[in-house]
Amino acid sequence: MTTAKRDTYTPETLLSVAVQVFIERGYDGTSMEHLSKAAGISKSSIYHHVTGKEELLRRAVSRALDELFGILDEEHARVGSASERLEYVVRRMVEVLMAELPYVTLLLRVRGNTGTERWALERRREFDHRVAALLKDAAAEGDVRADVEVRLATRLVFGMINSIVEWYRPAGPDGRGDANGSGEREVVEAVARLVFGGLRKAS
Repeated sequence: MTTAKRDTYTPETLLSVAVQVFIERGYDGTSMEHLSKAAGISKSSIYHHVTGKEELLRRAVSRALDELFGILDEEHARVGSASERLEYVVRRMVEVLMAELPYVTLLLRVRGNTGTERWALERRREFDHRVAALLKDAAAEGDVRADVEVRLATRLVFGMINSIVEWYRPAGPDGRGDANGSGEREVVEAVARLVFGGLRKAS
């Protein structure tokens, strides 16, 4: 049975299992033995694909970071007023979070205890700063209210979006939404309404 699994195992399926174990046990609390048991393959088979658990962590958080930074290169994130670009980025952040839920969840839980974790935290800060700059530009253009400090507004927006990982679960095989009855599009629209209903100046 182990041989059959080894024959069909791929770096992608191994990464998927590793991410789940990291989330359940914490990265520091996960050993190669835990990964081996969860994957149903020997430790030597894992080492055939990666050098160790830190490489798996780097691949996982890189996937989340690449998706997030990719948003900033999309046309609608680069063209238009700052508030239009900001709304596009916020919507896409929610979409990416839900599409890559385990990977973004792991990214949000890294603690900075290893070189890979510190690198991931620095990249997260860079992304946060670029989104904050969009909000600052929107405020400078007069499209968002001036009575909420930009840094505070940025933290509140990120807090709302990042909290989704704690309760959102993708639709099951029957196509229904998560346990709270919310589908992906409904979550995206709700976040956009709450964020920009509060940030935009009244007409």
